[in-house]
Amino acid sequence: MSVHESIEAFARAVADELGPEAVSLSHEVIDRYGEHTLPAPDTKPGAVVYPDSTRAVQTLVRLANRFRVPLFPISNGQNIGLGTRSPVRAGQVVVDLGRRMNKILEVNEKLGYCVIEPGVSFQALYDELRNRDSKLMMSPTAGPVQGSVLANALDKGGGCGAYADHFGMSCGLEIVLGNGEVIRTGDGALAGDQHPNWHVSKYSFGPFLDGLFSQSNFGIVTRMGVWLMPRPPHIEPFFFTFEEDDSLGEIIDLIRPLKQSNFVPTLIRANNELYLLSSGETNPEYAASAGKRTLSDEGRRALRKKHGIGAWTVSGAFYGASQAALAPNIERLRRHFTASGAGRWIPLDEAEQIGPLHIAISSNTGVPTNNELKMLSWRPGGGIIWLSTGLPMLGDMAAQFQREARRICESNGLEYMLSNVCGPRFARGIHSLIYNREDADEARRADACYRQLAEFYASHGVFVGRAPTLYQGFHHDQRMSELNDACHAIKQALDPNGVIAPGKYGIA
Repeated sequence: MSVHESIEAFARAVADELGPEAVSLSHEVIDRYGEHTLPAPDTKPGAVVYPDSTRAVQTLVRLANRFRVPLFPISNGQNIGLGTRSPVRAGQVVVDLGRRMNKILEVNEKLGYCVIEPGVSFQALYDELRNRDSKLMMSPTAGPVQGSVLANALDKGGGCGAYADHFGMSCGLEIVLGNGEVIRTGDGALAGDQHPNWHVSKYSFGPFLDGLFSQSNFGIVTRMGVWLMPRPPHIEPFFFTFEEDDSLGEIIDLIRPLKQSNFVPTLIRANNELYLLSSGETNPEYAASAGKRTLSDEGRRALRKKHGIGAWTVSGAFYGASQAALAPNIERLRRHFTASGAGRWIPLDEAEQIGPLHIAISSNTGVPTNNELKMLSWRPGGGIIWLSTGLPMLGDMAAQFQREARRICESNGLEYMLSNVCGPRFARGIHSLIYNREDADEARRADACYRQLAEFYASHGVFVGRAPTLYQGFHHDQRMSELNDACHAIKQALDPNGVIAPGKYGIA
């Protein structure tokens, strides 16, 4: 039986067992699910299926084993810049968990958690908490608002606020393995139907298995507990800006003690100007060079002057009883960041008048926003790649890395856009490579830029945190072979026929 015949037979069996609404072979649907923003042709699935329950997912996995059809599970398919909803390999059957498995199963006000299915978006969870007049607060991303809370956590995505480590704030999973069996992690593994500790205790009897199902293809997660934070009486965002590119080293060294002492409860972002301003501007010099040159220093300075920010802008937030109660904290922070004369405080009333800073204001107060995705309009053609590296919270290393990364971007005619998401000891560096996907030369340069940046960082012992589907095999080959062998052994044990997303994160 050919691959095409296997998929058609699989689709008929799905329709027979789960109903015709559970599967689509429509060319229009397949084309839509194959779309992405990466510098390569669209990756079209062989079919798309829509389960409505964990039991339906089990049926799909059982049929995939029977017909030897590879599945590619997604939640809401909003992984823009990382592959969107397209499979890692053409012809895989996309399992769209988000369309019909989108229930918020529980919100526990006393213990501060919710239980969700894969299709629950950041906007849906925010709306549910608001409709309940809940005292709990979620940690949103900066977009898209329709992204899956569960999928973002499993892909080690981050958010804002004190609960910004989304996978770290997950607790208790339900998973369909590649052999069709269902397991529950943590205290959910206890026999019976009563599990009061399932979503409140991360570490139970035996090994901690939850991490096996993040950025892997060992199973399909159908349920997750997510911890939520009690909303403070008052949240006070703060902003500081620095005029020079080379100020990043000083900024990192200033942020480190604030986070190690937990004086600032949120993660602190240090974004360069183009990362911020691309959400509200288009490249003013693009047409003049037909996209072959990066925006000039003069062009960057003009945009900074227009919006009242410098080369780097620092943002975060304090929690407290009132604005007055937090005033001493803001004053202490103001002295800290302006002591050298390089930093300037942006008062909140001024920041509220600067459009690109609204993203940080919304995110740090728990409000989902799509504004960051407006950066896709910086250049025409809808192309964007996210490169997620990082560095220790050491200023000299940060300065070295930004100079070389800026040079690599400029050598490929692309703008250097970076957001450093800073914790006590580590900063996740999120590079946004925006390019014209409809221009073959520009797409080629974007691909080269991504690979050169990744190789530069790897040569200094720095690896990526997340990876676009197009580059997952590339990054897999950068790792030590012994670790890859261990991943393949786990894959063989949990998914012996390799039906769940073969090739995802390089795991066959």
